[in-house]
Amino acid sequence: MKKITSEPIYFIILISLLVLSGCQQERMTEQTDTTIPVRVMEVKKSSIQEFVTATGTVYAVKDIFLLTEQAGRYTLGQNPKTGRPFVMGDSVAANTLFVSLDNPEFVNGIAMDSKKLSLETAEREFTKQQSIYEKGGITLSDVKIAEKALIDARYSMDNAQISLAKLEIRAPFKGIIVDLPHYTSGQWVEAGTEVATLMDYSRLYAELALPGKEMDRIQQNQNVAVSNYSQEKQKLEGKVTQISPALDPTSRMFKIKIEASNQDLLLKPGMFVRADIIVQEKADVIVIPKDIILDRRGRKTVYVVQRGIALERRLELGIETSDSVEVIEGLNPDDSLIIEGFETLRNRSRVKVIE
Repeated sequence: MKKITSEPIYFIILISLLVLSGCQQERMTEQTDTTIPVRVMEVKKSSIQEFVTATGTVYAVKDIFLLTEQAGRYTLGQNPKTGRPFVMGDSVAANTLFVSLDNPEFVNGIAMDSKKLSLETAEREFTKQQSIYEKGGITLSDVKIAEKALIDARYSMDNAQISLAKLEIRAPFKGIIVDLPHYTSGQWVEAGTEVATLMDYSRLYAELALPGKEMDRIQQNQNVAVSNYSQEKQKLEGKVTQISPALDPTSRMFKIKIEASNQDLLLKPGMFVRADIIVQEKADVIVIPKDIILDRRGRKTVYVVQRGIALERRLELGIETSDSVEVIEGLNPDDSLIIEGFETLRNRSRVKVIE
């Protein structure tokens, strides 16, 4: 029997190992030469604001329920702009008459014609007494008696006009009719009946609650950005107008009041809004997107590109918002900051910038 030696087997194994080693070396070379496609942005200086955010409901600074002060038969006025009876949503100028009441018995009780005649008589009598006094025909006391009668007649006339005005419901300020209960024309309505709700919401206010820890950072006249919670593009500029110095003992929150100009009527009373109170603001600083920052064992890092090589930069951060952050140290203006393709990078990785 022929003896089989192990030398050919060793030789085959050696050849196989050399081939595998060569393949691995080739793959490592290919990996080293691989370039990773990335997108970059040029680092620029801008401004950034830090907010304390709260939510709440906005209300019109001016609103009023208009009530009848006398009983009478109801007549809804016409809008001079449209030539038709007023409806909800119509704008009303100050002192516009939009509801009138007819009450002949009340008008007769005022006796306006009699009061007019009394006033005219008192005016003539006072003028006459003054003339006689100047000629020495009567004493000063007689003139004063005539003057008192004139003053009483004027007060009586004024009170009559005030009483008659209670049969007319006029707008006390420029606003919009937001509620107009229906009454049939000629229907008798009692005193104290609500006939309209008028609002001027060109200026809005909201009462907000904030955590006690924010109390030292909130001040009167701080700027506030007020936006519709469902449509943040509808944004108003406002101010902090009032701050409570006390915390609620249950919630540990404190109350503030804000007001915002709403000249274009973008927001409506009763809307749920978000209020961003600006507690800190910096201009001319480096600001970058928050979502490109990597956390490497507690170190905040990003990558910049120099001559096709990705270089790691450790950052010291400042003010943060929901999507941006201030960079205090670690970046310079005009650096090419990698904003896409950074997830798999390591320091000194080869990269290719794509548009």
